[in-house]
Amino acid sequence: MDIYPKLNKSFTLNNFVVGSNNEFATSAAKAVAQSPGATKFNPLLIYGGVGLGKTHLLQSIGNFILSSNPQKNVTYITSEEFYIGFIDAIKNNSTQKFTSVFRSSDVLLMDDIQFFSGKESTQEEFFHIFNTLHQSRKQIVLTSDLPPASIKGLQDRLISRFQWGLSVDIQPPNQETRIAILKKKFAENENMNLPPEILYYIAENISSNIRELEGVVIRLLAFASIVQKDITLDLVKDLLKNNEKTEKSKISIDEIMEKTAKFYKIPVNNIREKNRRKEVAFCRQVAMYISKTATNSSLKTIGLNFGGRDHSTVIHAIQQIEELIKTDKSVAKDIDYIVSSLK
Repeated sequence: MDIYPKLNKSFTLNNFVVGSNNEFATSAAKAVAQSPGATKFNPLLIYGGVGLGKTHLLQSIGNFILSSNPQKNVTYITSEEFYIGFIDAIKNNSTQKFTSVFRSSDVLLMDDIQFFSGKESTQEEFFHIFNTLHQSRKQIVLTSDLPPASIKGLQDRLISRFQWGLSVDIQPPNQETRIAILKKKFAENENMNLPPEILYYIAENISSNIRELEGVVIRLLAFASIVQKDITLDLVKDLLKNNEKTEKSKISIDEIMEKTAKFYKIPVNNIREKNRRKEVAFCRQVAMYISKTATNSSLKTIGLNFGGRDHSTVIHAIQQIEELIKTDKSVAKDIDYIVSSLK
């Protein structure tokens, strides 16, 4: 038995809600789970923001493989656990014993590789483990909050190896996916079918990630159970009013992108993609500016919604539009029109 299984049995491919935000990542995960080490997706690296389902998808691969072939040696570990274990092994002169666990894996699942940033000795050891597994056609699956090339403090040779296979991102869920997640969570916990207006209200007000949605479901079920009340729209509104949201949160970033793209007659997908055409870039900057001023979303959340861009890109966009508003009244007028159409 491997000393690092620690797989959550509730994380399966069947109960992972698939939407446009994670469809490609899910397809890649299924391909790897069905044929570990036999696809071109080695390593498979899944990246995205906090609470979007990376760990669920990662562990689902392990659970699927073990259910199909219990003899497979599947190892799951976070990069932080690996780092701590490696440091302890150095202190105890047992590095060979420690690393043998990973070198003998048929499938290595590692969460949050960005934690390796700046840890040279740990990166060195993992580099050799990676090579051993890859040369033996063993499957490697990694998660990160950023694509490999954007993780500062990683050795170039590690970044290069992480890019050998497939890197795929998970975006924040759109409104339809959030509603589907809510339906599934309520059904799983209490076999409840809530009215559409309640699901819609929650999905509108909780838009940043799946983990936050799950937290609301747990709070609502607990509250309804304790006070012996049905879940009503008024109850939902009362519980969510302390969710550090204001009226601004009723406007979603998805809606801002759609309205801005429609105003400038640009396909909304172009805003999310790495399209650098001048008119697309300007439209994207306007949408980012409105997202910051019309919602309570953080710079990181805004960046993730716009194709996984970092917060410095969002800051630059906001500054550009702020300068334009001061000098070009037509830009200010256009933004006022877009904002008014959101309310």
